[in-house]
Amino acid sequence: MSATGGMKRQQRVNSALVNGILIVICILWLVPALGVFVTSFRQSKDIFGSGWWTVLPHKQYVEKGEIKLPDTVDVTGSFEVEGVTTTFEELRNGVTLSDGRQLTWFGNRRTRLIKVAEQQWVGFGANLTLDNYKNVLTGKEIKFKDASGQEILRKGNNLGTAFLNSVAVAVPATIIPILIAAFCAYGFAWLNFPGRKFFFTIVVAMLVVPLQIALVPILQDYTKLNLNGTFLAIWLAHTGFGLPLAIYILFNYISTLPRDILESAFIDGASAFTIFTQLILPLSVPALASFAIFQFLWVWNDYLVALVFLGDQNRVVTSALAAIVGEKGADWHLLTSGAFISMMLPLAVFFALQRFFVRGLTAGSVKG
Repeated sequence: MSATGGMKRQQRVNSALVNGILIVICILWLVPALGVFVTSFRQSKDIFGSGWWTVLPHKQYVEKGEIKLPDTVDVTGSFEVEGVTTTFEELRNGVTLSDGRQLTWFGNRRTRLIKVAEQQWVGFGANLTLDNYKNVLTGKEIKFKDASGQEILRKGNNLGTAFLNSVAVAVPATIIPILIAAFCAYGFAWLNFPGRKFFFTIVVAMLVVPLQIALVPILQDYTKLNLNGTFLAIWLAHTGFGLPLAIYILFNYISTLPRDILESAFIDGASAFTIFTQLILPLSVPALASFAIFQFLWVWNDYLVALVFLGDQNRVVTSALAAIVGEKGADWHLLTSGAFISMMLPLAVFFALQRFFVRGLTAGSVKG
């Protein structure tokens, strides 16, 4: 019993250690993501003036009034204000009175103006706004104030149109290679034809070929065919680049399906196409979903292929975000809101299909 109890105790310790490490990793990942998310709802002047955690309930100094020093007061030396003897330099850093109020000099010496602030509780979500998302999604002119209070006029980036363009690119560029790869994987796994092993070896070898070496030849062909800058061009490009991995993943899964089911269907007179549509596709949903996640995320986050074959004619989300970084690199409220707009659909796709993810990736890894 002691040996069994010690083993169980060791298992609990190992489980607690693993869970603790996972929790720490999740926290390390979630805290910066939460900070960016909160920043996307804050105003520009607040971002440069305080940290994102200040949206949580806390005490802070809130301006309650101001004191104008008369011209007779010599501000170059020591002087008295509110019963405290102080200097200009001390007031620039802030002077706290015995009753908790804080005096802060505003501007330079010539203003002779002192701000009076008191501490009070600020609730959750103070000064949060949806204007950042409205400004990023539309191409209209936007106005906001920077850290110094100066009003800034900007032209919106129309991320809404770019979002729709990304959907128009990613959905067909995910479905087309899946359908073609499913047919190919079924043929390689269950059909006998001359050169099957040779062609499958070529498919596997193409996994290590970088897509960058094919961009210029494909671009030249597209230019001759007048396809460059169209959605068809990028659909075909993503289909070609994604097919080797798709065929390999689906082949590993389809080749592990029970042979008895297919043989029974052959005996009953089913054709190869009927077996594929009625048996192979329904049974291969985990593998199809796992590759759909890979392909969709890769196409959605792609910048190079979209830049080469679409350019600015049909700007996608990644190109629009790159433009925001170049044009509005200091406007963090716009950058963070644009980043979260680009993340919403990929996260929805992943969480919708994640229950198939592990099953599809581990299929065919163990045989016997």
